[in-house]
Amino acid sequence: MARVILQNVWKRFGDAEIVKDFSLEVPDKEFCVLVGPSGCGKSTTLRMVAGLEEVTAGDIIIGDRRVNDLPPKDRDIAMVFQNYALYPHMTVYENMAFGLKLKKFSDPEISMRVKEAAEILGIAHLLDRKPKQLSGGQRQRVAVGRAIVRKPKVFLFDEPLSNLDAKLRVQMRAELKKMHERLQSTIIYVTHDQTEAMTMGDRICIMKDGSIQQVDNPLSVYEKPDNRFVGGFIGSPPMNFMEAEVIVRGEECFLNEGMFEIAVRRRYKDNVMPYVNKKLILGIRPEDIHDKLSFTLNLKEGNVMSGMVDVVEPLGSEIFLHVNTGKNEIICRVDAHSKVQPNNIIELVVDTRKIHLFEAETGCSILQ
Repeated sequence: MARVILQNVWKRFGDAEIVKDFSLEVPDKEFCVLVGPSGCGKSTTLRMVAGLEEVTAGDIIIGDRRVNDLPPKDRDIAMVFQNYALYPHMTVYENMAFGLKLKKFSDPEISMRVKEAAEILGIAHLLDRKPKQLSGGQRQRVAVGRAIVRKPKVFLFDEPLSNLDAKLRVQMRAELKKMHERLQSTIIYVTHDQTEAMTMGDRICIMKDGSIQQVDNPLSVYEKPDNRFVGGFIGSPPMNFMEAEVIVRGEECFLNEGMFEIAVRRRYKDNVMPYVNKKLILGIRPEDIHDKLSFTLNLKEGNVMSGMVDVVEPLGSEIFLHVNTGKNEIICRVDAHSKVQPNNIIELVVDTRKIHLFEAETGCSILQ
């Protein structure tokens, strides 16, 4: 396998800048996920690594070779597409063997590689079938198998699970993780689904408008987002945001939303003091807002908000409440057995250990 390095990579179509000064190093054997909303440039970035798009500026290095001018077939990569791209007239075996035949591998070597990949993916019993006889999940396994048999330096995945139903997506996520652990391969995986990114990646690279917003392991990105965009994009339901003014009374510092106040914990005070009498963006994840009746930690005066419940979403293991505070609409998670109903007034308490604060103008976190 091999590392992949993108150094100050740009991609322009005319005057439109699709990828902007993109620099990222994917170490050998890492599972790296590029994630972001549609149109952010993640698939274009992957296609430049594959050689399907030319680089406008910058360098792409695979292993120890600069590959900007190499055609896709000479880059020693294998790409799995969203639409499977299987040959309908060929059997599963023939689809998986096709690339090896073009490279003039011997029949025994082809047979060994195809059967080995089929065993890894659990499709050995499907080798005589044609794509039209397979389910979506089975077709995706064949597409992955066609990549595995080539034993490339790098695997590239372009939203490979987006055509599958929810249950199959969960199953295939697990299969791809097991494949990565077994093959110890270098993988760059593109998705717009932040759940896929969080569950699969060793590291995730969040993109917006062609630029990198943050690169880190999933837990760090979730707990310490660099900016408001990352905080809102990663997490489901998304982080709640509200404008709050920084106020000082004596030795205490508060965030005033207008309808309620949150006391700032001592460890955050130095970060917050430069913004006294100014507005910050307060971010609170739904799981960090609790029904006061069930919250067991010691309360500080001023950390309770009240609001009217607009919508109750029971999910079996938990309930999402959409609450109107009088100034903001927020979402919180409560216990699955909560008896709260729409139009009820509820008191909620914020776990102030878990708040996020962003500059109003730049959106950058001030708690890093």
